[in-house]
Amino acid sequence: MKSPASLFFLFSLGIGLSGLSAQNFPLLEADPKAAEYGRQGNYGWEDYGEIGLWASLTGDTAASASMDANLKRIKDAAAELLASADLPSAEKDRGEYVLRWMHRKFLKNYSALQTRIDTLLSRGSYNCVSSAVLYLTFASAAGLEIRGVVTKDHAFAKVWAENEWIDVETTNPYGFDPGNRKEFHDQFGKSTGFAYVPARNYRDRAEISPLELLSLIIHNRIADLESKNRYAEAIPLAISRAGLLRERKETVSSPIFADPDDDMMDRIFNYGAYLMKQGKEDAALAWARTAEAVFPDQARWQEFTDTAANNLIIKLCKSGKFAEAHRVFGENRDRIGAEKQKEIPGMIYDAELSDRSRKIRQASEEPELLSAIDSAEKDGFLQPKRAGELRTFVIGKTAGFLSSKRDWLAGIDYLEKALRSYGPNRELEANLAVLRGNRVSDIHNAFAGAFNKGQFDEAARILESALAEFPDNRQLLQDKNIMEQAAKPSSP
Repeated sequence: MKSPASLFFLFSLGIGLSGLSAQNFPLLEADPKAAEYGRQGNYGWEDYGEIGLWASLTGDTAASASMDANLKRIKDAAAELLASADLPSAEKDRGEYVLRWMHRKFLKNYSALQTRIDTLLSRGSYNCVSSAVLYLTFASAAGLEIRGVVTKDHAFAKVWAENEWIDVETTNPYGFDPGNRKEFHDQFGKSTGFAYVPARNYRDRAEISPLELLSLIIHNRIADLESKNRYAEAIPLAISRAGLLRERKETVSSPIFADPDDDMMDRIFNYGAYLMKQGKEDAALAWARTAEAVFPDQARWQEFTDTAANNLIIKLCKSGKFAEAHRVFGENRDRIGAEKQKEIPGMIYDAELSDRSRKIRQASEEPELLSAIDSAEKDGFLQPKRAGELRTFVIGKTAGFLSSKRDWLAGIDYLEKALRSYGPNRELEANLAVLRGNRVSDIHNAFAGAFNKGQFDEAARILESALAEFPDNRQLLQDKNIMEQAAKPSSP
């Protein structure tokens, strides 16, 4: 299951209970504001403040009422910043001033998971993304041009000042142009767990636009939700983020910043995979039908549907619910791939006939069961080898029922008939040899009993009948020799 590459932490996803059913799927639509903000263009600092708050609050109905109050707080703070008597006129100095001013006024304690602007304003807790977005807002208000930078698990800003781009590690008050600041390096790694990635390491970092930087708030909220198994709640956020970024003119060409549409599809499939891990394959199939209609991706939905249908049918077969397994296959057949369409019916028939074979309790059940096995083989649902294995099991078990009361002859006759019908079979031939051996032993014992009692005519009759049945049996031939020796007259 894929998760968004976190920009402030690395998570190992666990699995828990969601309580969501097939009738309670997440919304498959974006917040209307997403496309509106995405199409806007020509963003100013007030737009950055508003979009940052929207990204923090969208999907959270309990917090959305605070939008206006928080936006007023940002505007009031920007007015205070611009009215500062000591605000430098030089761009570099102004960029550093804004960073330190933010730390004095807002940024009180670093918290790796705290990506929301509303929480930053109310509590003073921040991470790399929320502090970078706040810097984007206030530095832009101060007339500076800002971009974002992402690494594998971190984000920061950079400012255009005096004809050069300067990195700004916003989590640290000494983070302006951090490459040569000892006080920054002494504190930054210890407080955040990150290492500064300098501009020369271009393969390890990627520049992103202000809108893309703002979108990281949603990206990190998604990562946080998925880490708590709240996959359903992550989907509307991912759709909104994709809507926000879909019409941007400049896009990042770096694997460090995943395509938002691809990331959205990963969230949609993550939810489906979560349903399957919870044993809700039927809900997963319903989710596929629902979501694919809105967000088609033929190859991925085919693989997903095949897996969900296969897993559900296996579960039903293991529970002995073969009629339901056939029903599930029939309902989803048109959506299952060609290979699985061939494989699944055979799997159901195999499981069903195996179950019936194990449960056979009397010889009278054999004809119908063998007929079912033969039909499944003829129709291509069972391979000849597998059909032969099932037949062998059923015939062997039936022979055991017939001979269970030492009626070896009934078992022998049955096995001989089966071998004539289905051809040579080593296992059945071995069973037949055992039954024949048992019958010979009984005949020998009957012969010996009559012979030992001096009932020679009876012993002869038993022996004659046995040799007609087993003319080449060594034991019976030995008995015949004993009988002949006994019949010879004694020497004078």
